[in-house]
Amino acid sequence: MKYYSHSDSVSWLEEYKARHNAGLEAQRIVASFSKRFFSEHVPCDGFSDIETLGCPSHFFEDELMCILNMEGRKGLTWKYYAKKILYFLRQQNILKNLKEYLQRPTERQSFLEGECLAQTECWTLVGNKSKSRVFISLHVFAGEVLIPEVELQRQVLDAMNCVLYEQLKYKGNELDYYNSLNSYIHQVLIRRTGIPISLSVLYLTIARQLGVKLEPVNFPSHFLLRWCQGKEGESTDQSYQLLRDSLDLYLAMYPDNVQHLMLQARLYFHLGIWPEKVLDILQHIQALDPSQHGAVGYLVQHTLEHIERRKEELGPEVKHRSDEKHKEVCFSIGLIMKHKRYGYNCVIYGWDPACMMGHEWIRNMNVHSLPHGPHQPFYNVLVEDGSCRYAAQENLEYNSEPREIPHPDIGRYFSEFTGLHYLANTELEIRYPEDLELTRATVQKIYSSGKE
Repeated sequence: MKYYSHSDSVSWLEEYKARHNAGLEAQRIVASFSKRFFSEHVPCDGFSDIETLGCPSHFFEDELMCILNMEGRKGLTWKYYAKKILYFLRQQNILKNLKEYLQRPTERQSFLEGECLAQTECWTLVGNKSKSRVFISLHVFAGEVLIPEVELQRQVLDAMNCVLYEQLKYKGNELDYYNSLNSYIHQVLIRRTGIPISLSVLYLTIARQLGVKLEPVNFPSHFLLRWCQGKEGESTDQSYQLLRDSLDLYLAMYPDNVQHLMLQARLYFHLGIWPEKVLDILQHIQALDPSQHGAVGYLVQHTLEHIERRKEELGPEVKHRSDEKHKEVCFSIGLIMKHKRYGYNCVIYGWDPACMMGHEWIRNMNVHSLPHGPHQPFYNVLVEDGSCRYAAQENLEYNSEPREIPHPDIGRYFSEFTGLHYLANTELEIRYPEDLELTRATVQKIYSSGKE
């Protein structure tokens, strides 16, 4: 009923065929992503085949949602890449809709409407199962009526604080900060619970409606509001992904802005992704502004060198347990572990026979204070708080109560959670070909007393 009208004359057989083909196409593309992009996060050009789909986009998105909604703890790798593809498709819609929104006269723009518009696109992505962060431009209304007296503005803010926090009991969700419901305005209004950025948008909206100008300020790990009595400032964010999204949005509206094109080229260059795109951007910059020849030439030279090095790169390193240099490695990939010192739960997704980090990292992390120092196996682990860490063998122990690790990159490395350990996906198993059987044997030995 969403896509068809009663007045349409539809060939349901042809529609069924189109839907069936969309399912096959979705499965083919999702299955190919792990093999193509396991060694690096999906680069910008990784979605080129999705942009030329031979099937209706809504069928394709429905099939991706079916993959995401598969029950159980299997298909983790498919779910991981299906989510990335859906995010890309939603981002394209967000860019389109926000571009139309921002092209309106400023007096017809409401930043709350803009955020709700973007969140409407994101809400259907994965329902309550993920957190979406949407950053939008906040515009000052032309001809906005402000209360000129500072003392009256102060009274307005005091009244707002009384109503919002004392009477209505709005609060931050300290116990479940990463719950996606904290990020969506309509859920914040229903539950009266949010996080700094969503509560700030609400507070900012009410204040401006009442004639008090506030501005957002981005701090490391915080999002604050500042009471403006002067010219608005700017804030920056160090997240590369957010910067990429912001640049894409801005350049979609102003494709010939040399300053932002150069920033985009430098960002891609330093992240080491999509070098061919870097060359295209630099060529466009040179055509727009020949005075940028020096900076353009420098980046072109080093980008070409990067492309050549990438062609010469060997295949992935394969680590065999039978190698003499690996004899001290006690744990295997997929095991659920606990850090003895910090107490966090984690899962192993890689290991080295000795610490492979540089001297500065070893010194900063005080590795030499450990009894075995850097001359012991170190493990790459995904931690339950969403971080990735590099832990010494003597600091890890088997988790007596193994459980799922809610890390966003679980599907990148593992295909299934058995209830006791994770099964490596094909790409990870290729790199650690003898670990799977060892993991199974270890789990059988540890948990054979009936704890399963």
